[in-house]
Amino acid sequence: MATDQYDVAIIGGGPAGSTTGTFLRKYAPETRVVILEREKFPRDHVGESQLPGISHILNEMGVWDKVEAANFPVKIGGTYKWGKTAELWDFDFMPVHLIKPEPRPGKFVGQRRNLAFQVDRSIYDEILLDHAASLGCDVREETRVLSIEREGDRVTGLRLESGETITARWYVDASGNSGILRRAMGVEVEYPTALQNIAIWDYWQNASWAEEIGIGGTRIQVMSIGYGWIWFIPLGPTRTSIGLVVPKETLKRLGKTAEELYRESLPLDARIWRLMEGAESEGKLQTTRDWSFEADRHCGENWMLVGECAGFADPILSAGLTITHASGREAAFTLLSLDSDENPDWLLAEYSRRQKRRIRSHIQFADYWYTANTQFKDLSEHTSEIAREGGLELNPEQAWDWIARGGFILDEQSFGFAGVHFSLLKDLTAHMGDMPETRPVDVNNVFHPNLNDSVHEEFAQYKQGRVKRIECLMRDGKMWPLEGPYGYWYHTLSQVTTAPKIVEALHKAFPANVDVAHKQAEIFRLITALNILIIDGWVTASHDEMHPVLQPMNYTRTVKWHEADAPLQTVGKPKNEQG
Repeated sequence: MATDQYDVAIIGGGPAGSTTGTFLRKYAPETRVVILEREKFPRDHVGESQLPGISHILNEMGVWDKVEAANFPVKIGGTYKWGKTAELWDFDFMPVHLIKPEPRPGKFVGQRRNLAFQVDRSIYDEILLDHAASLGCDVREETRVLSIEREGDRVTGLRLESGETITARWYVDASGNSGILRRAMGVEVEYPTALQNIAIWDYWQNASWAEEIGIGGTRIQVMSIGYGWIWFIPLGPTRTSIGLVVPKETLKRLGKTAEELYRESLPLDARIWRLMEGAESEGKLQTTRDWSFEADRHCGENWMLVGECAGFADPILSAGLTITHASGREAAFTLLSLDSDENPDWLLAEYSRRQKRRIRSHIQFADYWYTANTQFKDLSEHTSEIAREGGLELNPEQAWDWIARGGFILDEQSFGFAGVHFSLLKDLTAHMGDMPETRPVDVNNVFHPNLNDSVHEEFAQYKQGRVKRIECLMRDGKMWPLEGPYGYWYHTLSQVTTAPKIVEALHKAFPANVDVAHKQAEIFRLITALNILIIDGWVTASHDEMHPVLQPMNYTRTVKWHEADAPLQTVGKPKNEQG
């Protein structure tokens, strides 16, 4: 058969593959890209709940407006029954009182920059793949890669089921759980947690939303039961994804089929069961294993791993799609920089370091969420094993200390998990165990940089289609980027160090006519960065009675609790509201 020649061949047309292909063609339209997808879209897929960072990537891809036009629910945050009490609590991406009822479809401005989507993957993935094709990617659906041809650590071709061989300069594995290229290249995976879950889910028509916020906005529902947890994710005006996550040993121990356990579990949470009143199953029950894992290698001589084939974190933090889109973007920027950079090995090493750190951090924090949830009566043995593997007793205070010492700055824009860095989540103290009740920025008012024993190094910044070297400080494996929000503090604290002067500088950083919600969100990001720098030891914080503290700057209350049996704020079945 004839051999086709490409610059980049991508296995898999899901969000990982379409994101990689889109960025390759956007920033280098001459790049020859083929995307090989074994299925025919649309097709259902689990992983529907997003975080705000994805919206920024979609906007850069040029596809945000198309996703918005699909009328997916706007994700404001989540309602949880999780932690040490059965009280419900809401965790929001921005204070709800600042959310305006803006018409839809809208634009990626103002409050929409701080929110996310809940997506029907059968629609969402097709939008992304079609967008990649519109930019010039050669998209081939119903095309199965049968085998990987290789010489040592170099891929020489992709053998298709049709008998055709695809050759390229570079190969990208974006095949998700299949890990087609990863497996063929002998890349081993590590399972760094004792808790190995399975997910069982179905799609339902005409379930009610728990609440409607603004126009088209709502929260996902995450509800603990004794042996696992239930998700409830509205995907559109009438369709909802409802799933159950349990350890695989639980299903085996109970001696039930996946469908039996699923059907018996949903009525155990009264809130979920009320929302399902009158709803009808689509009869598409599916299962998958949600085992957190990490690949030993993310790159080879002429190949890269992108998305879930390289690693997966427990879905409790809704991090899956964020990791996938981010890795696709960074893989594309890396590929586009290889020919022009004087040290391509450094580019690949930076890509690998960043992906491994991102995945591992989410796995560790997900483990903390499990160990801190005392509602898991049947999971005490598993959560104890998680704690032991981390060198801990099953004690939330010790677990938090373990997490908080990790060094959490990954790049110049990183802010941790669930859209907000957990170092600021003091409001979760009542729900998630003995977290610190105050943040350093709340009780201190004098801040000095601590640069002792630090060294200047370079790290990768992914911007405008290329990887740039930017300066950072390194000490004991921890990083202080000198650009972005962290760079703001490097320069600002060299001039002002007291709370009043810092407040003045923050307000001067934004024009007088800037949107109030946007200004508060950006100040929140800067305060977040300062708090992280304090926790990581880059900034020394102290209290001087002569000055007020930064507490008046607290725009970060995004958590509130309410009674478990409080009436639902249901607005019937949500309407398809278009502006």
